[in-house]
Amino acid sequence: MTMNIRKDFVPLYITSEEIILISFFCIHLESFTTCQQTLKSNMKKKFQSVFEGITKSGNQSFLNEIYTELYITEGGSEEVNDEHEVRQIETMSWKPERAETAIRHGDIFIPSPEREEPIKTVMTTGMAGIGKTVLTQKFTLDWAEDQTNQDIQFTFPFTFRELNLLKDEQFSLVELVHHFFSETKGILKFEELKVVFIFDGLDESRFPLDFYNNEILMDVTKSTSVDVLLTNLISGKLLPKAHLWITTRPAAANKIPAEFIGMMTEIRGFTDPQKDMYFTKRFKSKKQASLVISHVKKSRSLHIMCHIPIFCWITAKVVEDMLNKKDGEELPKTLTEMYIHFLVVQAKLKVIKYDGGAETDSNWSPENQKMIKSLGKLAFDQLQKRNLIFYESDLAECGIDIRAASTYSGVFTQIFREERGLYQIKLFCFVHLSVQEFLAALHVHLTFIKSGVNLLVKGKMKSKEIEKRNHESSETEMYKSAVDMALESPDGHLDLFLRFLLGLSLETNKRRLRGFVAQTEESLAINKDTAQYIKEKLNHHGIEKSINLFHCLSELNDQSLVEEIQQSLCTGSLSAHQLSPAQWSALHYILLSSDKGLEIFDLKKYCASEEALQRLTDGVSFKKVPNNNNTITLNCLCLFRLSGCNLSEKSCEALSSFISLTTSSLKDLDLSNNDLTDSGVKLLCEGLMSPNCELEILRLSGCLITEEGCAALASALTVSSSHLKELDLSYNNPGEAGMKSLEAILKNPKNYTSVTALCLFCPSDSCPLTVDLNTVNRFLKLSDENRKVTRVEEEQPYPDHPDRFDLYQLLCTDGLTGRCYWEVEWGGKVYVSLSYRGIKRKGESDDSWFGFNNNSWCLVCSNDGYTVWHNSKKVLIPSSSSISGRVAVYVDCPAGTLSFYRVSSETLIHIYTFNTKFTEPLYPGFDQIQQPDVQFDLRKYCSTI
Repeated sequence: MTMNIRKDFVPLYITSEEIILISFFCIHLESFTTCQQTLKSNMKKKFQSVFEGITKSGNQSFLNEIYTELYITEGGSEEVNDEHEVRQIETMSWKPERAETAIRHGDIFIPSPEREEPIKTVMTTGMAGIGKTVLTQKFTLDWAEDQTNQDIQFTFPFTFRELNLLKDEQFSLVELVHHFFSETKGILKFEELKVVFIFDGLDESRFPLDFYNNEILMDVTKSTSVDVLLTNLISGKLLPKAHLWITTRPAAANKIPAEFIGMMTEIRGFTDPQKDMYFTKRFKSKKQASLVISHVKKSRSLHIMCHIPIFCWITAKVVEDMLNKKDGEELPKTLTEMYIHFLVVQAKLKVIKYDGGAETDSNWSPENQKMIKSLGKLAFDQLQKRNLIFYESDLAECGIDIRAASTYSGVFTQIFREERGLYQIKLFCFVHLSVQEFLAALHVHLTFIKSGVNLLVKGKMKSKEIEKRNHESSETEMYKSAVDMALESPDGHLDLFLRFLLGLSLETNKRRLRGFVAQTEESLAINKDTAQYIKEKLNHHGIEKSINLFHCLSELNDQSLVEEIQQSLCTGSLSAHQLSPAQWSALHYILLSSDKGLEIFDLKKYCASEEALQRLTDGVSFKKVPNNNNTITLNCLCLFRLSGCNLSEKSCEALSSFISLTTSSLKDLDLSNNDLTDSGVKLLCEGLMSPNCELEILRLSGCLITEEGCAALASALTVSSSHLKELDLSYNNPGEAGMKSLEAILKNPKNYTSVTALCLFCPSDSCPLTVDLNTVNRFLKLSDENRKVTRVEEEQPYPDHPDRFDLYQLLCTDGLTGRCYWEVEWGGKVYVSLSYRGIKRKGESDDSWFGFNNNSWCLVCSNDGYTVWHNSKKVLIPSSSSISGRVAVYVDCPAGTLSFYRVSSETLIHIYTFNTKFTEPLYPGFDQIQQPDVQFDLRKYCSTI
């Protein structure tokens, strides 16, 4: 088809007013695009390189190369956590990695499918040095490089450190943006733009932030104080469509009311794989990276601290220097050793890089010594005031030359905006609180060595305990006063300071500082006295404080108390009645420090008693119980085995509280074979009905539960929040009404219950056991359809078979993998057994005999009583007034439990339970059968509804 252009052309007439509007729009669009591209360009230059731990000087790294994705999760405590952050790190190390949804930094404003409303304001909490600032920098860099969030037109990253400098100034919001981001001066309106404001470091804010009494402001061009701008922007009155991202340490999270926060998130720091990834990226040599990773994992204190990215940086700096020296010195094992080496590295850096010295020159030049002493005084003075940010006047009071301080950048950081020119006020801080605490401890240590003055008995730091003792000026007295001060601190803010101070007392650490720290008399006796004082204190304090005291003993190289308990655990000689409070604390510490964690806890392995459970649940904690700072809970457990531990109704109240904790991750609770009764079950049901309860499996086999207890459980199962999938009520007396009530709950589709497996078997339900004829010893005779076995003197004409036992034994054909029950009537002496199929058949060694190897378990029944055997280990069961000629066996293969009972007048009386992990199907077996005969049948149970 052809077109006549001249014929078909329709003229378009534009008025002069429209030409002006189009021109204005084009100019405005060009201005907008120019501003955006200029801002992105400058953001790339600013954030593409980072100085790990250092702000103005040092070896920079490309952020995209070293960045390790941090673990951000939605949620976080609404309560203010004012504990020392080392305690918070310790707490995190105890928690298992839970199945929570991680949020990528680039998706921070993307709502989850469950959310109907868009997210306006996000608050991210995390302890100092965990990576909050780097996270916001990465977000900004990705936006500037057009990698993510391209629907966002402008990103404005602010820090409260910088905003604090404008506390007394007046700005409109537009003027404030132009002040910090001059690239945007061509833009006067932000209302219709999609912008993100980042406010990093709320915990450092010096603004009142009075959200309910501040002036209300809705005009972005009206001037007011920065404080008013912030409260109106955060509350949504100013630029209601803008997105805000606020970061803070946990203790300051409540500075902004919860109603103004759209989503709370939390940075968990590095997980174990992320620690490995960091060191792998940090070291070019895979061998060196592997060495560092392996070494850090050997030291619990180092491994815990590496949860914080900046401590990983400190570790990497130290190890890198030590590997380069190749002098064979061992890598640091304690925090004090690590920080001493870090100080040495920074001192050497200053000697070579700034002073023009040689590699062989002393690290401790007069200038270096003066600087470190001044920094130590500043650290100590400000630690007393709990200040983390200081001003020039603070430095001047300690005799610090500001220009010299900035060159010492590995330890000291300057924060100021040089490009502004108008605001030359400088803020200072140490690269991390732990560095400040180390230098503060060093200052106390140096002061005492030089002048004999104990700074800890003066002013605010003075302990109440010191007034009760003589005012000795001994070194031991100084350490005792430090211990007392740390214990008196409600939030543990001196915990790390104490560790460092005690670590500095060791001769080995003093030698590492030779040339700077004067060498004193041999301190072995002093260390011994201090360690003994700490052990005495362990008898009087809860586990949270005790954990730090054990770290202190590690710094003093005293592991005697822990080794003593470990030895008792290994030999099985631990007794709940004989442990002192200090020994209980040692047991708690060992459990929490286990490399394998506490995902599975079996009370029987420690002390099977109600007292032991009470002591442990009073001690092993991760979340404070309100109004009780010394009570904590076993909330990292996934499986809690309390079977056959002589528990009663008394224990159920504590367990009910435990399973209803918001932090509890318990999935499987085994309370079988305890006399809980209906009263105990009712208490337990209160916890089951809690919306926080995540329990999926509950085993209450043989707990003396009747119809009343079943009714309470039936009621608990109707709660909509219930996660329970499996309930074992075998070996109870639920009665017909109790059984029907539970079964009716499960069958009713209107109920919320998630239970899919209910164990309500009755021993009368049975199916016969089938003997494997190819395994029967030739001196065992079968009768009554192979259900009755008799040992005879005449050899039976069984054909040869490789599976036939040389011993007086046999196996059944049934390989058990679920839950099974059977009974045996016996006379004389019999071994009632379960075994893996691969047990040896030929010969008469332990490898063939039931109970004498790792492949079999057995109960020996005789007129003298009962004993149980496994792997040649014997447990003698206390004799009963009557020996029944009938025993029952109940095995729960998935749960790893094997229970034996004696049957008397149709009542089951518990004998013993094995707790283990079955790795293969189990085969019932019998052994050493003697006169006159033995009869048995299998009653197999696994009811699924």
